[in-house]
Amino acid sequence: MRDSEGGRLLAANLLVAVSAALSAVLPGALLEGFSVLGTHRSWMAACAAAVGTASAALSLALRPGQPHKRSSFAYKISRFLKCCIYFFMSCILFHAIIVLYGAPLIESVTETFLFAVLLSTFTTLQCLCILGPNIQAWIRVFSKNGAMSIWESSLQITTVCSILGAWFGAFPIPLDWDRPWQVWPISCSLGATFGYMAGLIIAPLWIHWNRKQLTYKSR
Repeated sequence: MRDSEGGRLLAANLLVAVSAALSAVLPGALLEGFSVLGTHRSWMAACAAAVGTASAALSLALRPGQPHKRSSFAYKISRFLKCCIYFFMSCILFHAIIVLYGAPLIESVTETFLFAVLLSTFTTLQCLCILGPNIQAWIRVFSKNGAMSIWESSLQITTVCSILGAWFGAFPIPLDWDRPWQVWPISCSLGATFGYMAGLIIAPLWIHWNRKQLTYKSR
């Protein structure tokens, strides 16, 4: 593993983490009444937009795990449309899974869907940025020893951390503490965000620590 590639990964992850943090601070300075707890739906939309924009921009600039080759305009349009369809399908799938795990079916449907969009941004969008709309590559990466680059190893870590963060964020909801952040889905979305940001920081450190054991091979 080259140190320059590890440096690019660290810089990219830090920029995305900063974009997630700014989504909670910057709108509050520009918009009156904006807050993570008070206007949670607006914050989830802002966070998803900030992280998605930063991830897409860095993907275009760094092209992680993608060969540098010219493609036709029609191919790029087709690829972009596939990515949009996959992302939308991911939002629907996450929404259904969240409801199956106990989220309200009718009440707070907007909050539930925005939470699904946020989770899709932390997971599916990152897969699209690094692997493209290639389901076989996704299956390979998330299988045992399936990563072929440090970008794919980072993708594994951030995806798992995001889902675990959302899972642990649900634990305080049924407790009778009567706190504002226990309202659905505030604690879950905050848990997913903190998990994702933790994964962005942990991934480069873990890869650097285990760089001698990581021997990626082409398949």
